[in-house]
Amino acid sequence: MIIHSLKTWARVAFALLFLLPFSFQSVAADNPFSSLEELGNSLGGDSDEPLDPDVAFVLSTKSENGKIIASWEIADGHYLYRDKIKITPVDPANISTGTIKRDTGELKHDEFFGDIYVYHNKASASLPITGSKDGARTASFKVKYQGCSEISGICYPPITKTVEASFDLISSAAAATLDDVSTPDSSDTAMTEQDEIAASLSSGSAILTIISFFGFGLLLAFTPCVFPMIPILSSIIVGQGDKMNTRNAFVLSLVYVLAMALTYTVAGILAGLFGENIQAAFQNPWILSSFAGVFVILSFSMFGFYDLQMPAFIQSRLTNTSNRQQGGSLSGVAVMGFLSALIVGPCVAAPLAGALIYIGQTGDAVLGGVALFALSMGMGTPLIIIGTSAGKLLPKAGGWMDSVKAVFGVTMLAVAIWMLERIIPEIVAMLLWATLFIVSSIYMGALEGIKEGATGWKKLWKGTGIILFTYGMMLLIGAASGNNDMFHPLKGMASSGTHTEQAKHLRFKKVKGLDDLNKALATAKANKQTVMLDFYADWCISCKEMEKLTFSDPDVQDALGNTMLLQADVTANDAQDKELYKHFGIIGPPAIIFYDAEGNEKRNHRVVGYMPADKFSNHVNQALN
Repeated sequence: MIIHSLKTWARVAFALLFLLPFSFQSVAADNPFSSLEELGNSLGGDSDEPLDPDVAFVLSTKSENGKIIASWEIADGHYLYRDKIKITPVDPANISTGTIKRDTGELKHDEFFGDIYVYHNKASASLPITGSKDGARTASFKVKYQGCSEISGICYPPITKTVEASFDLISSAAAATLDDVSTPDSSDTAMTEQDEIAASLSSGSAILTIISFFGFGLLLAFTPCVFPMIPILSSIIVGQGDKMNTRNAFVLSLVYVLAMALTYTVAGILAGLFGENIQAAFQNPWILSSFAGVFVILSFSMFGFYDLQMPAFIQSRLTNTSNRQQGGSLSGVAVMGFLSALIVGPCVAAPLAGALIYIGQTGDAVLGGVALFALSMGMGTPLIIIGTSAGKLLPKAGGWMDSVKAVFGVTMLAVAIWMLERIIPEIVAMLLWATLFIVSSIYMGALEGIKEGATGWKKLWKGTGIILFTYGMMLLIGAASGNNDMFHPLKGMASSGTHTEQAKHLRFKKVKGLDDLNKALATAKANKQTVMLDFYADWCISCKEMEKLTFSDPDVQDALGNTMLLQADVTANDAQDKELYKHFGIIGPPAIIFYDAEGNEKRNHRVVGYMPADKFSNHVNQALN
């Protein structure tokens, strides 16, 4: 039996050997093979056998122009996920980097991840190196990536390769211009608002861009960083007295807004090109005190004090000069618009940040500048309307005019206190507000009796004075009890305990400069903690809004319960603060940065500008959970 079987197999083998050349020629005529392996597949091998991942995705790395560059050769029928590609230093405490830049990729609908960007055939990514400890020029980096096979339908597990590389350094400002905002990562459901705005500048039509930025400006006009310009301009117009008419009020308002818009535009272009926030440089105590002093002087002129104190020969000379040329008043208003743009509203909002990102990335100062000018004119349109209306509605000379000027004099003092709040303790600010309200209420007759036959307007005036007096006294009592919240001056005083209950606030760990930040991030990574980094400054109004209204919210605090909270106080705007700005490619506060437990920044979840508590708590959950 065995011998019979051997004879049978021998005949089969002989037949195959005899027919093999003919079979090979027949197959080769239709589809020539380059290897015996392919021949084996044609004779019944499994063509769906998955490739080894190192064959499917061939990685190579190099260092060039201050960047670590990773490239992949991708086998046919395979692809890499764009958002899964990451390059990180093995020891982030010793190496500081910019933001990874990836090729755009192709949009693909994935059954697991939905719409996602992938790479076929080739892929590359680069990471700028901005600093190293002790001047080292060699370090280890982790390159992470993941891909799938369209042939077999399988997805490979995430792959991590550790590579050693020698490198040069790139400046932080140059690294900031390499930030990738062209397409979103699937791990982050959407780009940040400022990145979307920057991308729209690149892809949208010029007319649509200008209209959009004008609309952004209208929305920003009534934010705390811009709103104080309304009483400033109105007070200037009211201060002109009964000589002001609608036409002159419109001209003055337009000059003020144009000066403000040109200043914003030039300052924004310079910030985008060089990464220097000119407005931040004007937020020092001397400049703020001087500008506040200007408003105090203007307010006293509203009360008529200068008619008593200023020498007659100076008064007559100023009057004659004013009568001869209106240009003098126009130039003064222009200077006030220029100073208002630099000093009054230094906070960064998402539309402004988007325009600056676009300018920094492309160097296109023309389109970026036009967008900034449209933004500024949008911010200024309500000012023009209100200023022109003030000129039209001003009463004629007389008792009414004196009352209107007194109201705007108080408003100018309020603007002065508002500016000083950035550099004085909160208790002192509360005492100043209390003094302003109480003294104003006394002038309004809050402590006087209502005379017989008083008009309804007199009674309304007195009632308003009583409200101001009451609130001023509440501020005095609150300040005396140690409460520094002027919107809730008596909060906690009803407690039966011997101490007042203060709202719970987030407890931040202060970091100063890039080295401090890297050490804190390394600690958080070792402890598997997520991180929130808050950029704060005393002169940043939106930062204080976040502190009082958002960070005090219980839902926000719960969302951040297991997160390391870091705060970079950039009030001084010194070299270390500017180094941090450039590292992240931002212009100034307010800005909030998130990191996952692996120490990777969640760039697409950055927050620029004020965000209310309910929206912020949801944002934190998306970014960190």
